[in-house]
Amino acid sequence: MAVLAEDFQSVVDTLPPDWTGLELDLRIRDEDRYIEAATLLTQINAMPYSRHDWHWRLRVAHEFGHAAAPETVRGTLALLDRERIAGELVAREVRSGRVEVTQMWGRPESVREEFRRRRAQ
Repeated sequence: MAVLAEDFQSVVDTLPPDWTGLELDLRIRDEDRYIEAATLLTQINAMPYSRHDWHWRLRVAHEFGHAAAPETVRGTLALLDRERIAGELVAREVRSGRVEVTQMWGRPESVREEFRRRRAQ
């Protein structure tokens, strides 16, 4: 039986250090447990598919962005594992090399330089 949290961690471990976004598809094996799984997956804003081979799209953000944090996704998938809801994950898209855009008006140059240094790819 596949363990979703471990499968997710395996995917994250293969990503480059500058990854910013990850999209995965999730399918559960027992569709009778769809409502139970969907209730748990609301914590990470899983997007349900309709009339598709896969049940949900999961979006993960590394350090910034409008998606769930990797730690939260791993924890939510561990909840599915604990409830013995078996399934499978597949990575669909990985984005890397993007830099957060932040309003810097009115900030000293030293702050701007520090921000660029920390966010440099």
